[in-house]
Amino acid sequence: MILVFDAANTLIYKPSLFKSFVEVLAEHGYLVEINDLKYLHKIITELTEFPDLTTKEFYDDFNSKLLLTLGIIPNSKLLDSIFSKCTYLPWEKYEDTIAIKELQYQKVVLSNFNSSLNDIINKLFPGEFSEIIISEKAKCRKPDLDFYKLLIKQLSVKADEIIYIGDSVKLDLEPATKVGINAWMIDRDGYYPNCKKRLESLHDLKTILSKK
Repeated sequence: MILVFDAANTLIYKPSLFKSFVEVLAEHGYLVEINDLKYLHKIITELTEFPDLTTKEFYDDFNSKLLLTLGIIPNSKLLDSIFSKCTYLPWEKYEDTIAIKELQYQKVVLSNFNSSLNDIINKLFPGEFSEIIISEKAKCRKPDLDFYKLLIKQLSVKADEIIYIGDSVKLDLEPATKVGINAWMIDRDGYYPNCKKRLESLHDLKTILSKK
């Protein structure tokens, strides 16, 4: 059995992102609850295709959509302030990733990301992952089934010998399941109560593996 993990918002995240975003909005006269912002950000993220290498133009478009869902009309001054304060913040690992260290299985990362992910993962999880497979190098990306087929081929195992954990129904759960991988959704905030294969924490992996 091999454990495969998505990276962004599964293993790693930016702790100060939403706090910084709310602060910028407050500076411009808009009061938004951080939990409302997080939920809407998640919905927009689920419907957005992120490039391997993001740009200001990409974030301006993404943040414009997010502002509109909050009832705020975007303008260049506000978008510039958001970009300046909220973009390229440092990545950190989730607290529950400590559970991964206790699991005696081969572990791999599969992510829509550029080559900078190697340094991020190796810094935060030294020696933990045997392979880091990124879309930039693979020349294909989630939710393309070819990306998951590449994973299976590269690991030289059957699809059902992989347990895969990601945070997106569209990018992770649906395509991985289609190719026969045992895929699970990490849903720390409880946004997907109807998802049948859902983890509230990475600590839940121990229970799943005990049934194998």
